[in-house]
Amino acid sequence: MRIPAHSVCTAIRDDIVAGVHERGGRLTEEVLARRYGVSRVPVREALRTLEAEGFVVTRRHAGACVAEPTEQEAADLLEMRLLLEPLGAARAAQRRTEAHLKVLRGLVRLGQERARRGNSDDLRSLGGWFHETLAQASGSHALTSTLTQLRHKIAWMYAVDAPADPVDSWAEHGAIVDAVARGDGERARAITALHTERSSAAHRPRFPGGDRPDRVRTSQHVVNMSGPRH
Repeated sequence: MRIPAHSVCTAIRDDIVAGVHERGGRLTEEVLARRYGVSRVPVREALRTLEAEGFVVTRRHAGACVAEPTEQEAADLLEMRLLLEPLGAARAAQRRTEAHLKVLRGLVRLGQERARRGNSDDLRSLGGWFHETLAQASGSHALTSTLTQLRHKIAWMYAVDAPADPVDSWAEHGAIVDAVARGDGERARAITALHTERSSAAHRPRFPGGDRPDRVRTSQHVVNMSGPRH
């Protein structure tokens, strides 16, 4: 059974972000097909998608390689997020559904509860789900897709310090949801802009000689499955 190329693409992207495939390293179809338990066809399609996203470059005499972003490119990503996250929140205030609000409120409750208890282990993933849901609530596929790509690239290029006060951080999440629920696009935009700016200050670039732990390169990511990944 043919494995969907988007599943292979997700697996390769995840491993690039995690540092399993090093920056500048070659990505040969044969090796990748063997690693992920698929044929070379979905690998070839996945590499084309990842090149369009900026994770992969094609070099003469070397073929597909992991991209090597510059510090300026990394800084540009944070600036783009600072512009687009507030736009998404403003759109969400006008276009969100009750289902979006239910999920957002549930995530805020969980985040606030764990922040008060000092249980920070899963706060980062909860924050990621929150911002992904907020983007989806904007009702714009193009904006949601762009923000998703930005989050992937920022996770690849930056290490993120935990917020100094996670309780305050999740209070901001709650205020964003309140504004979205009331349909107040300008307040949702303003709070999200402040929240994103504060978050950006906690990002530290990952570059050669930086702080990425070696252990991430030992992970395995097999994609021999009966259906697409979600």
